[in-house]
Amino acid sequence: MGTLSFTATVSLDGYAAGPDGDFQFGAPSAEVFRVHVERMASISTEILGRRTYELMHYWEAEPEGEDWGDDEREFARLWQGLDIVAASSTSTAEDMTRENHKLVPELTLDAIAEIAEQAHGEVEIFGPTTAGPAIRAGLVQDFRFFIVPVVLGGGLRALPEDARLDLRLAESRVFENGFTMLHYRAA
Repeated sequence: MGTLSFTATVSLDGYAAGPDGDFQFGAPSAEVFRVHVERMASISTEILGRRTYELMHYWEAEPEGEDWGDDEREFARLWQGLDIVAASSTSTAEDMTRENHKLVPELTLDAIAEIAEQAHGEVEIFGPTTAGPAIRAGLVQDFRFFIVPVVLGGGLRALPEDARLDLRLAESRVFENGFTMLHYRAA
């Protein structure tokens, strides 16, 4: 049985993307990216929405003309080995790029609970919009926030406005670039 987690890069005022949808404010340093590589080793399954699924195609093969470093190659290797569940009402099975990728037209709370139940290891639900219902319902047990020292003033909130969470700090870390990682578990 797996556990459900949520990881987000967040501005100081709680946004995962700015008013224009830009999330580049959270581009990780090499030190922060290394932590992402390390945490990926415990993840067996990713649940994400269509846009994020399309964005993560970047990790399917090293792009021509780019020279990935060891951490990028390791992240890509780990990513390619994950079971991926993409929620989309507009995609088709032909849009799935690997055998271990599954398309669900609607991501219900029961489906999320079943995915976590059947997984071996951590199941990460990726993206605030996709994760929102599971967060509200109390299905998410682990939260990792990479806090970026910027204030965006609006945009896509990392957590649903109506979420009520009782969390306890499991780990914290401050990075040289000013990012802070806060890992919380549901109390």
